[in-house]
Amino acid sequence: MGDFWKQVKVLQQDDHRYYHQCRINQTLHLVSALSFIAAYVLLFTNPALAGIVGWLVGMVTRQSGHIFFEPRGHDRIHDVSYDYKESIKVGFNMRRKAILITVWLSLPALLALAPSLFGLISPATNFAGYVNDVGLMWLALGAGGLLFRTVHLFFLRGPSWGLAWACKILLDPFHNVHIYWESPLALLRGQRYDPLHKNQAG
Repeated sequence: MGDFWKQVKVLQQDDHRYYHQCRINQTLHLVSALSFIAAYVLLFTNPALAGIVGWLVGMVTRQSGHIFFEPRGHDRIHDVSYDYKESIKVGFNMRRKAILITVWLSLPALLALAPSLFGLISPATNFAGYVNDVGLMWLALGAGGLLFRTVHLFFLRGPSWGLAWACKILLDPFHNVHIYWESPLALLRGQRYDPLHKNQAG
């Protein structure tokens, strides 16, 4: 069990140092983390709403931070290229994320064109029912994406790393709150980059 948590820790540290150097990205991850924690709570009472909050708030803020604010050039701190970081990314690199986001955006359109999902579900009779079905589909997509990549990692790096990655993803909201709660204040002080990263502080 000790080795397992060491693997989780390695994944968390690599994710932070390679992909969360910008204070804006960290702040958006804090917002994302809080929304995902809210979604975890909603799972017990309103799973569809949990899916909507998780994707529309949690994923949009999280991925916006990576896409628009995180540096993509040569990483001078670790002396590695962006392509190298993408190639060793254990979870979803930008190419995999693009596929996932494309599927996410296509699901509401698919449900509008085929309300019964070709006979798999009872079709919604009003807009509220349609929104509920979209939320459940998004929730299923999130769970399916997590399961698919976990099993994929079983074959790429072994079961322990696959399970460690899944555990890391599920714990990310709590871990992000723990390490990024000061990021908005640092950003207000004019720190563009995390001062822990050598001389990259703004």
